[in-house]
Amino acid sequence: MISKKIILRFPKENSNKPFTSTLSRQYNLTFNIMSAEIFPRQEGRLIIELSGDDRDFEQGIDYLKENGVSIQFIEESITIDYNKCYHCGFCLPVCPTNALLIEDRNTMKVELHKEECIACGYCVKVCPVKAIELSEFA
Repeated sequence: MISKKIILRFPKENSNKPFTSTLSRQYNLTFNIMSAEIFPRQEGRLIIELSGDDRDFEQGIDYLKENGVSIQFIEESITIDYNKCYHCGFCLPVCPTNALLIEDRNTMKVELHKEECIACGYCVKVCPVKAIELSEFA
């Protein structure tokens, strides 16, 4: 069983296709929609957590790619440059999933929990020293 958070980008000519339905019905995958920006005849973006058996997962990903959907795995997207970060905490209150936390009140070091992140980009926008990057915003 595999479960990954994924950013899907749909070209405008494919924005009206039932991709999530097909993933569920034909590939036996389950999904949780975390964020969606999809409009008719425009490029769309969907952030989902996709889960299923390894073989079904790979076939589902192949199906998306064959239909022109750009796929980005979130854990490959997120970085904090701890040489730049001075742990101000500006990113903490804007994170909707609490992926950014201060776990040790003695050090006050900001920690990133990638498994909780949905790549919303709010932290990137508020970081005063630009220590947090998402490859989609870089």
